[in-house]
Amino acid sequence: MTAANGLIVQSSSFGPKETIDRLVAAIARAGMTVMARIDHAAAAEKAGLALRPTEVLVFGNPKVGTPLMQAVPTLAIDLPLKALVWQDDAGKTWLAWNDPAWIKDRHGGAAAMDETLAAMSAALTMMAGRATTAGED
Repeated sequence: MTAANGLIVQSSSFGPKETIDRLVAAIARAGMTVMARIDHAAAAEKAGLALRPTEVLVFGNPKVGTPLMQAVPTLAIDLPLKALVWQDDAGKTWLAWNDPAWIKDRHGGAAAMDETLAAMSAALTMMAGRATTAGED
């Protein structure tokens, strides 16, 4: 399902921690590197605030992203890729990421980027499936 502004949102069959851990494993399997794991709930707790589980992963492959940023430097604000895992107030876990086609629309870019962005989209969909669906690990 694609939400507003190019955000793709998918429900998970797992809790937040298992979902994000499965996503980390899927990212590694795909030959990408996790560059940061940001635990917003932990940061909120340190500030004396409550936040349901909410984590962001920053990940990518410089061999893929660098040529895109060379062509369109502003893409660097959206690359490396990011994924968000959170738990809603009903206890459901969700995974979201920016659709690579939206990233291209946001920044412009040559049609030559389409093949790379399509491959990125397919990889993100595959990794999301592995992270959120039983039997997809």
